[in-house]
Amino acid sequence: MAAIIKGLFGGAAPSASPIPAGDSDFADFAGAPDPTPISFSTVSSAAGYGGAVPTSTSTVPWTKWYNVHERHSLGDFKQEGIILGFLVLTVLVHLFGTGSNRKKAKSWISAHAPVLKKEFALVGFGGPQIASEQDSLVLPESLLKEKSPQEFTTYASGRQNVAFLDVNLTLHKRYSPITMIAEFAMSLFFDSMPTPAERVEAILYPFDGREALTVPGQLPGAHELRKDTKSSYDGFVWAIVNKETMKQLRDDRYDVSLTGTKDSPKLPNWVTVMSESAEITDFLLTPELIKAIEEAGDLLEHLIITDQPVDQPQKLDDTVPKKRINLSYRLPSSGDFSKLLPIFEYFIRLTDTLVQGAHFRAEVLRKVRVTREDAIKKLQKADEDEKAEERALEREKAKKLKRDLELKGLDAKAQKKYLEKEKEREMRKMQKKQTQKG
Repeated sequence: MAAIIKGLFGGAAPSASPIPAGDSDFADFAGAPDPTPISFSTVSSAAGYGGAVPTSTSTVPWTKWYNVHERHSLGDFKQEGIILGFLVLTVLVHLFGTGSNRKKAKSWISAHAPVLKKEFALVGFGGPQIASEQDSLVLPESLLKEKSPQEFTTYASGRQNVAFLDVNLTLHKRYSPITMIAEFAMSLFFDSMPTPAERVEAILYPFDGREALTVPGQLPGAHELRKDTKSSYDGFVWAIVNKETMKQLRDDRYDVSLTGTKDSPKLPNWVTVMSESAEITDFLLTPELIKAIEEAGDLLEHLIITDQPVDQPQKLDDTVPKKRINLSYRLPSSGDFSKLLPIFEYFIRLTDTLVQGAHFRAEVLRKVRVTREDAIKKLQKADEDEKAEERALEREKAKKLKRDLELKGLDAKAQKKYLEKEKEREMRKMQKKQTQKG
């Protein structure tokens, strides 16, 4: 036992206390150890053998193994610091970008909400709202929906002559500066890549005489539509377009490509008219519209009245007229929307003007119908050619099946004779075709 204690504490075995003679039960037990200092190795050995670690630390030397700040410095964590800093910077930029976009979108809806609430019974996605004095002070969050950090949308319905209105705001990708810079750079080198811009795109869908398909009076404050209400007007394509986007617009949209382009002395030189008839232009180019265009300035991209699809029709069903009114303008960097409100108000009320007066002479409509009929004829011809090709393939398939059945029922000699005759017929056909060509 004394040897074990000596091994544990690194010193001589303590002297044994007197043991009563003849009492062998206490022979293996030693007396109390001398009060000698305890070193670090002594503590480690005792702990390793399951012994009790002394509680006194006055004589234990604290080395670098305990003091982490002596063994490591901040220079050892450079790589971790760079990664952590990059992550923090990315999060901060994302939060700043999304916050800036939300602020700009809220600024737009704050400026346009009074116009929308004045013209429509339902604005936004939170259901009908009762007008009150608080409307000018509190802006309901349901007026605008965030589809993505750069895209916001709103909706309105409940107005005479208008089925509903969709508005989309597209903002810069401020939450991803690298992506935004790359898009701007690519637009400089590739003509097919338009320059990124913050814009509002609104699409208004007129009733066009189909009020009976809805149930009027369901929304509080909505206009009661009588059965004799007529909201239809003649279909045509007409547009006011910024010259900077005119070429791109004509390439991208089928409906606009049907029109002719002509400048008007009544309009600023940066804008042009795209129309199917001069009489339609004379009717739509009102002093109120001209004034609104001048106030909007070159932020206005286009105002389009159309009944044709945006994409090239591929089937006859695609040629069915679907009337819409489109408005697109860029957002001002200053955040002041006062100059754009007149064109937005005119855009909403344009359906009233069309219902009242867009009923043109037969000569005008005949010219408009010619283009549509030509497109329909081309689709009908393509459809007939496709069906004829399918019928020809079916005939060839049936002919081949009949030939295979006939060959299968013949013996080897008869099959050889049959194939020779077939080859002769093919040769005669080829010679006949060559003679006709010559």
